[in-house]
Amino acid sequence: MQRPHATAASACAAAALLLASLTACGSTPEADTAKPSVPHGVTAQASSATSVHVMWERSTDDRKVTGYEVYREGRLAASVPAAKVMTDVGGLTASTAYAFTVRARDAAGNRSAPSAAVRVTTPAPTPADHRPPTRPTRLRGTVDGSRSVALTWGASTDDVGVTAYDVYQEDSRIHSVPGTETRARLTGLRPGTVYTFTVRARDAADTSSPDSAAVDLTTRSAPGAPASTAPTDLRITNRAEGKEYAVELDWKQPETGGEIPAYQLFMDGKLTTTIVWGGAPPKGRASYRLTVPDPRGTRYSVKIRAKLPDGKWGDFSAQRTVVLGE
Repeated sequence: MQRPHATAASACAAAALLLASLTACGSTPEADTAKPSVPHGVTAQASSATSVHVMWERSTDDRKVTGYEVYREGRLAASVPAAKVMTDVGGLTASTAYAFTVRARDAAGNRSAPSAAVRVTTPAPTPADHRPPTRPTRLRGTVDGSRSVALTWGASTDDVGVTAYDVYQEDSRIHSVPGTETRARLTGLRPGTVYTFTVRARDAADTSSPDSAAVDLTTRSAPGAPASTAPTDLRITNRAEGKEYAVELDWKQPETGGEIPAYQLFMDGKLTTTIVWGGAPPKGRASYRLTVPDPRGTRYSVKIRAKLPDGKWGDFSAQRTVVLGE
């Protein structure tokens, strides 16, 4: 009656030896002990008497950078995900000097060494300022290769003073420069991609101007990359129809080597409708009309993309802004 027990014990021992052998052969993943590279290109500018805008260039890691930490005088002031390379630090004191550093972090919790410290002094409090700056004018842009562009614009005015200009890509702020600057260079873009930029001026009360006119720029394609499938020359008009507004779009269709059976329409970043033709798809320019019940002055950000002949969705068009009643 003891032999089966002995056989089971031997099987268990063999399994244990096999597990130990597998472990010894390296089945356990190697621990990640490498630190990300130190963030460089760190800048800090006073956005107002009580806030500072900090920006930096992306770090690298042998696996993956998962976030950044911003320190004020050696104390953690903000944490942001890896997709962001800027943040605002508030709650500061007017007319005070501060030093900021940035560290990169990976999934294993490894942190880079601190960046070089950048120093900035917040301005003195300003008189009550309730009037926004004027809209920046003459926004222009040039493409610099496949991953960067340069922008220039005309200066804004303010009853107290312009402290910064903020650059937006679609509806997200991606860059800021001091109020004395009227140019910016943007890097880290994707090849062969259309970008829509606008600029807003900001004063010491953190009040922003209206958007400048938009400029569309398409970065150069990388070698061997497929041609862009983005619709181009998107135009939007609107007019009142009773208590509603009719919004009319028309655009130049992309060259896809076949018919485009449908488009997706996005408003404020959300899919609003899929445009499907009742008959044969149009050639050349295409158009679409919809009505909305929102009041005069409502603002929409609009972009579209085509369904390609192979069934996949193509690249987004440049984004356009429409204000009902204007």
